Parts: sequence; C-alpha cells; structure tokens
Amino acid sequence: MAFTFEPLAIPDVVKITPEVFGDDRGFFLELFKSEPFTEAGLATQFVQFNVSKSQGGVVRGLHYQLKPHAQGKLVTVVRGEIFDVAVDIRRGSPHFGSWVSVTLSAEDHTMVYVPPGFAHGFAVMSEAAEVIYYITKQYAPDQERGILWNDPTVGITWPVTSPILSAKDQAYPVLAEAEINF
Repeated sequence: MAFTFEPLAIPDVVKITPEVFGDDRGFFLELFKSEPFTEAGLATQFVQFNVSKSQGGVVRGLHYQLKPHAQGKLVTVVRGEIFDVAVDIRRGSPHFGSWVSVTLSAEDHTMVYVPPGFAHGFAVMSEAAEVIYYITKQYAPDQERGILWNDPTVGITWPVTSPILSAKDQAYPVLAEAEINF
C-alpha cells in the first residue's frame, strides 16, 4: 500500500492520496498507516476521531485551539465533496495570514493534513458531505477559537456565495483581532 504526499503552497499543509485497489466488487484503501506518515514528517498520534455531516452550501470554520491544546488534523471525506481551507496563524511564519485550499472528495479519496498553528474550515460543494477528522489533541471547548470565515485581509476565495453558517462562525473576529498564541 502506498500514499502520495504532496506539500501545498504552504508546505506544512500536505495533500495525501492513498493507493486505491478496486475491482467489480468495489474498492479497498488504507486511510492511515503510521510508517509512511512518519517518514513524510506528519503526525501519527491521533487521540480523537470526529465525523461531521453537512448539507450543501455549508461553510464550517475557520477553527483552531490555543496551545498547548492545538490540534493537527487529518481530514478525509467519505461522502460528497468539500473545498478544504487552512490559514497559517503562526506569528513569525513567512506564510502568516496566508491560506491554502484543496478539494477533497469521496470519489478520489484525497486527504489533507493540517498541522497545529492553522485555522481550518471547509465549504460543502456537493448536495451533502460527511467528513472524518483524525485529531492529535482532544477537543478543549475553553481553548477553541476561530477567525471570521470571510476575513477580507485573509481573502479566501470560497466557492459558495451565500453560505450557511453557524452563529458562532459568523461571530468570530478577523485575524488581526483574534486571540492567537502560536
């Protein structure tokens, strides 16, 4: 079994494509295997697995947790398609305030690894989407923070024009006013 690891424009965020074995019965693939992930320099200690289901047009994010509860996330889609976004919120990083995106779908089985120090979110581009997150630190509600999904200084080009948002996601501050300890 093999994986292809492709660093994005911010090289700490990595698109992962697993090898898929298919025949007339269906397919088989490995979502995770510690040795190749370790060799690629990615996290291999996941402590929590999450699943979200969202209808088309939903935008979730941009979420992060403060240190020492900052989470790395391995994200994959098991139904539908999403436009997945990571924003570098590490002060002092040459990419601070920049974003990268990748389309993830159940059809092509792509994944993305988003390390700690990034705000993460996605837009659902299909009728619905089910997303699995492998997380490196447990969810700590008192450490959860976020930045406004459409912060003009970040300038994400979302594929949806009138997204469905939670009240919390609508109320997050812009990056310049967000609490960040990276």
